[in-house]
Amino acid sequence: MRICVYLGSSPGNNPLYRQTAHDLGTMLAQRGIGLVYGGGKVGLMGVIADAACAAGGEVIGVIPEALRARERDHQGITELHVVDTMHERKAMMSKLADGFITLPGGIGTFEEMFEAWCWAQLGYHRKPVGLLDVGDIFEGFKMLIDKVVEEGFLQPRHRAMLLVEKEPEALLERMSQYMAPETEHWLGEDDL
Repeated sequence: MRICVYLGSSPGNNPLYRQTAHDLGTMLAQRGIGLVYGGGKVGLMGVIADAACAAGGEVIGVIPEALRARERDHQGITELHVVDTMHERKAMMSKLADGFITLPGGIGTFEEMFEAWCWAQLGYHRKPVGLLDVGDIFEGFKMLIDKVVEEGFLQPRHRAMLLVEKEPEALLERMSQYMAPETEHWLGEDDL
């Protein structure tokens, strides 16, 4: 089993982000779960990869050629795939993974998480998509998504597809028990 983790190429300002990335990388390795990530050695990406490697885990990175210098591709991991585009990166990461976890990061991290969640909603995959709410960084985001549900733009069953937890152990447990809902159509019956 492998989990794709989306997270920042920056370490962020709160030391809790680094600690959580380290703890999750260690935990994945200890549980025999391979890590798939963006292939960089900087920021939270480097922290999680280093921790998983130090704990003896499988670590697979996927990085576009254009980002190799900026994200300093990690040479100490199990496998490093160099691709041409961001689209190829995301497609390969998705193909290699059995589930997805998002930690704090920037626009690219959000974009990756939204794509994995959207693909689940559309039925392109049946893999769990998790959000690790480290230090309540995603509180405003959760309120936004709940408002989108309230306003009728997202079905509650599709909102429930995004598993949100504050602790890595709890999120991994929920992901291990995840059963994807049927997704015949993303609209409600009244909208058809």
